[in-house]
Amino acid sequence: MSAARRRLPDEVRSAAVRAVLCLAFTLVCLTVAVFASYAGTGLLTPALMAMGLGVFGTMWCLLEIMISRQVAAQRARGPHSASPMAGSRTARRDVRADRPGPASRQPRLPTT
Repeated sequence: MSAARRRLPDEVRSAAVRAVLCLAFTLVCLTVAVFASYAGTGLLTPALMAMGLGVFGTMWCLLEIMISRQVAAQRARGPHSASPMAGSRTARRDVRADRPGPASRQPRLPTT
């Protein structure tokens, strides 16, 4: 592994591990479904349903990888970078400072 390559953030690595586990589950379910199909057993329907859930879970995990990579990259860039979201974390300007304040409240003396 080259020294120039940076380590993935923890949330991206854990999302990638979950994606690999979901993919492995899907492939095992596919193998069980194929063997159940060849054998003609009643295990085919539950294996196909589990495989469908595995495909959904794998797609969900891949989407999670993409989102967590974007979040980690945005966190690494910071608020003052040259990006479309630059300055989004800066403090908002106080709008009340631009408005004229109320007139000074001096006690009114009764006139006679």
